[in-house]
Amino acid sequence: MSDKKKSKEEKIKKEENKENNDVVSAESIIAQTQAVILTDTGLNGTAGEELEKETQKKKKAKKKKEKKPLDRAAKKKRKKIIWFSILGAAVILFAVMKVVGGKEAGVLVATTGAVTGEIEQTISTSGTVTTEKTKSYFSDVDVRISEVSVEAGDAVKAGDMLLSYDGESLEREKELAQLKVQSAEGNYNNSVQNNSQKIGDLNEANVNLEVLDQQIADTEAYITNLNYKIDKKKSDLAYEGALLQISLLDWQDQPDSDEYMNLQKLVQLNSYEQQNNKEIQGWEDELEVYNKMLSDYKEYRSEMKSQLSSAESGKMTQGAKEELEAEKQTKEIEAADSLKNLEAVENGITAEFNGVVTEVNAVEGGSVAAGSQLLKLESTEDVMVKISVTKYDLDKIMVGQKAIVTIGSKEYEGKISKINKMAEKNNSGAAVVGTEIKITNPDSDVILGVEAKVVVSTAREENAVLIPVTAVNVDMEGEFVYAVEENILVKKPIVTGISSDTMVQVTEGLEEGAQIVTDVTPNLQEGMSVVAMPQ
Repeated sequence: MSDKKKSKEEKIKKEENKENNDVVSAESIIAQTQAVILTDTGLNGTAGEELEKETQKKKKAKKKKEKKPLDRAAKKKRKKIIWFSILGAAVILFAVMKVVGGKEAGVLVATTGAVTGEIEQTISTSGTVTTEKTKSYFSDVDVRISEVSVEAGDAVKAGDMLLSYDGESLEREKELAQLKVQSAEGNYNNSVQNNSQKIGDLNEANVNLEVLDQQIADTEAYITNLNYKIDKKKSDLAYEGALLQISLLDWQDQPDSDEYMNLQKLVQLNSYEQQNNKEIQGWEDELEVYNKMLSDYKEYRSEMKSQLSSAESGKMTQGAKEELEAEKQTKEIEAADSLKNLEAVENGITAEFNGVVTEVNAVEGGSVAAGSQLLKLESTEDVMVKISVTKYDLDKIMVGQKAIVTIGSKEYEGKISKINKMAEKNNSGAAVVGTEIKITNPDSDVILGVEAKVVVSTAREENAVLIPVTAVNVDMEGEFVYAVEENILVKKPIVTGISSDTMVQVTEGLEEGAQIVTDVTPNLQEGMSVVAMPQ
């Protein structure tokens, strides 16, 4: 090995030894700085232990790292890091000593400054989308349904067809109504005729009674046939159900077999059919119509017999004449009402407003009695969300407050339109007050019956003094905060206003810029020395 090469290696070795000494010196200075900080700032106990643990952890991690040769650039960088570490430790020590000022140092506390700004208080909850306007459609006529154009859940617009009646049935009912009017007028005129017309009255009554008797006989025969069909259908279904039950017993020792499962389904289907068979229901509806027809025929026959008796008795009394006149007027009114109702549904029943069909009771081809509900329509133009408000939020809300309603992924504007005056119990037994939020800009995407999120804006303040919610404390004397003034902890009573999720308004007791302790621990006491750590 040449002298020149040997000299170069010795020089490199000296530089490495010098760097190692610098590292030791830096670590020694940092350790001494930490010791001074722990001692002079009072960071003993848990805080000191945690800092010491962290230091030891870093040392162990450093020892585990594999030593690799450094190039000249890396060596220069390492020197800079070493001296920056030494300089940083010295700065920290200088800052701590400057804060301490030769006196006993205080506990480190996290602080933030009170700020002036805007704050909004809200109530977040959820509710069910419903409507303010509902229309139930009832049948005013005893006519067969021809077509039902909607199903439950369908959205419709004002003027859309909902259902229509059978045209032939409508015409027949109109003719019957007109005949009743004519009959009433004829009865009255015939009854007030003089004795010369008695024979004519008797003939008319006899003819009408003969026709009515035939109509009554035909109607009764048809009703008997309907009853027979209903009874037979029910009997057949019951017999089928009994056979299925017997088959099910035969397979009960193989409950996992397909045959057993299919038989169970058939038994259930048969049971449903026995209760809800459409054919039976249709016959029963038809039976109701024909029973009413029979009642009408018998009533009319009674009138004819009365007419016959009146004609046979000769002279009509004044009382009988007045009674007949009143009966005539009654039938005219009934017939006029019937005609009016029939004409009103000639073009079917249409939607009166935009909405959603929520119930459909009418069945195509079925007959309905007057007064029966056909369907139900709920408006999508006048919609709202029903929410429940607890006693803690009740004093924050009032009619007219604005709200944001979220249905699915879409937001709508709303406002409180109603607050109930009576509380009710929720599922947990707590008293809540029902409140309605009217959606002011609904559209076709609104779905009735779904859950919606609601955020009600209950209050807003501008230029308010604000501090974090976590900084507010409460004791027997009321609310207060800890402030840091000249490195001394000061307890300040405050009065708070509205609050958001993170900030609270201070109406009395604080000014903008005051340094407030944000993380209060049990060991903090008024008057103690602290070192503020602004966040």
